[in-house]
This record gives sequence, structure tokens and C-alpha cells, in this order.
Amino acid sequence: MKLTVIGGTGLIGSQVVRKLRAAGHEAVPAAPSTGVDLLTGEGLDQALAGADVVVNVANSPTFDEASLDFFRTTMTNLLAAGERAGVGHQVVLSIVGVDQVPQLDYYRAKTLQEDLLRQGPTPYSIVRATQFFEFMNAVLSWTSDDSTVRLPATRIQPMAAADVVDAVVDVATGTPLNGIRNVAGPDVFALDDLGRITLAAQQDDRNVVTDDKAGMFAVVAGDVLIGGPDAHLAPTHYQDWMRSTR
Repeated sequence: MKLTVIGGTGLIGSQVVRKLRAAGHEAVPAAPSTGVDLLTGEGLDQALAGADVVVNVANSPTFDEASLDFFRTTMTNLLAAGERAGVGHQVVLSIVGVDQVPQLDYYRAKTLQEDLLRQGPTPYSIVRATQFFEFMNAVLSWTSDDSTVRLPATRIQPMAAADVVDAVVDVATGTPLNGIRNVAGPDVFALDDLGRITLAAQQDDRNVVTDDKAGMFAVVAGDVLIGGPDAHLAPTHYQDWMRSTR
């Protein structure tokens, strides 16, 4: 099977390419560094030539309102190129609960991407994943100073990027879902508690203060970022992942 991986040189995409190739598939990474410009469409026809499946893990360069235009333009270009190439399956990586947080520009942009995919001409699958373990230090940095990290008690169910890759590969090499698969980590945390666990493991003596107005996730209400009863649970626990990456 030939699969073109859009965003195939990034954190998730490069691992998707490696895993697909290890399984015997022909996996072609498509990114600016390989001559593909999603915003103009340049290089798309060549990258998709002969592809059975397109796996789209490309990300917007910003998380603000401009991300709406990015996903509108890139999804439109990709669907049109896929139809010209006779692609039989379009796969997009999205976020658990993405359509439940309209207050966040980036989440609205990803919801728009999903809607365009559903309305497009090609059978599709949406893999919605929870937050990545790998982004936890970035989350801590948003609302921190030399002595304190301020975090809301928002409930999250994070997962390892490697487990996200496994989920994407599994869906991409299967029959189109024409729907959504939710994937999540095995454990649910309050974000402030996860911050304390992270700092302790890193021997960082900063104090975590619970502040339900701090950071991007402060606007998230209830359990919308939790995988839910239908989610496929990944095997990697956060504490095990931290030990393995030290």
C-alpha cells in the first residue's frame, strides 16, 4: 500500500513514516522540506501520485485565529489533489473534544478541518487523540515564573506520541471509518496535579498553584478532553514514559 504522509517530517509524521515502512508499506513524507506547500498546493500532485491513502498530520504554524485560514486552505487543497490522484482514503489527526471548546481559536480551526473532510469527496477517517506527554513542559512554561507554576484543575487524559502514531497507522492501513476514533492515555489527571508529578520527577522545586484562570486549558469545562467510554486506551503510563525519557 502506498501512503503519503502530509507533515511527514514532524514529531508524529516522521514516526508514522518509519512505522509504515517497517510494516512493508510505501510511505512518502510530504512537507515543505520535500517540496510540498499545502497553502499554495505546490508539489501536492506529485506527492500524491499513486497514493492509496493520505495521512494528514500537518499542523498550523500558529494557534491563533490565523489557524482557521490555514486549515481551510490546506484541507481544501489536499482534498482536491486527492480527488485528482484517485486517493481512496483521507486520514486526519485531530483532538479529543475539539468541537466542544469553541472559545479556543485553534480548536475551532481543527473542527473546521474535520467538517471539510466529512464534506469532501473521499472516504475518510478522523483520529482524535488527547494531549501528548511530550507537550507537558510547554504547558508548564506558559504560566510559570522562577518559583511558581499556575495551572487549572482541568481534567485531561494524556498519551505518548508513540501511542498516537500507533493509532494513526492502525486506522490508515484499515478500512475508512467515515467517522471518528477517539484514542487516549490510560490515566486521567487534573492538570495541576500532573504539573506537580512532572516537577517532582524533574526535581524541580517550583510550587504549583491551582488557578482556574491560568493558561489555554482554563477555558475548558468538565470532561470534554477525556477520551470517553468509546475511546481506545493506549498502554503507556505517564510515570513510565517519564522514566524512559530521562
